[in-house]
Order: sequence, then C-alpha cells, then structure tokens
Amino acid sequence: MDNAEIFILTDSDGQEHEFQELFSFDSEDFQRSYIILEPVDEAETQEIGVLPFIYEKDAEEGMLQPIETDEEFAMVEEVMNTIFNDPKLR
Repeated sequence: MDNAEIFILTDSDGQEHEFQELFSFDSEDFQRSYIILEPVDEAETQEIGVLPFIYEKDAEEGMLQPIETDEEFAMVEEVMNTIFNDPKLR
C-alpha cells in the first residue's frame, strides 16, 4: 500500500509512533466508518499489532475514536478476521 495514509499516534508516555492504514470500511449497522492501522516500523508490528478505530474522515481533529461497545468491537473483529484469513481480500 504505497499511498497509505500515515497517522501519528502518541502513547501514554508521550512517545509518537507512525501507523499506516491497513484497510478501512463502513458499517451500515452502526452507521460509522472504521479504520485498521498497523505500525510503520516493523519492530513495533510484532509488539503492537494492528489497531482498530472509529474513523471520522471529515473531522479536523479527533478523526480516530476508540470503539465504544463490545458489540461494535465484535463486528470489527469479525471483519478483520475475514480479511486476514481470505487471501483474495488482502
């Protein structure tokens, strides 16, 4: 993904980390968009893994929001598992 958008996220220690978009999708059930990020640095990939967020594309600030409910997280996890386990979708 050569033209993937890069996001800079700050951890609880104030350290900045670069993430790139792995994929994004919209949910009709929740009326939201979601984005899955992966660390740009390969060393962090094993340590951190992928991170899912609610993605508010048009927001000037706070475009990435945490997933709010267990039901919503289960849906996102199901989409991630489907994409990660189907080589045609990668």
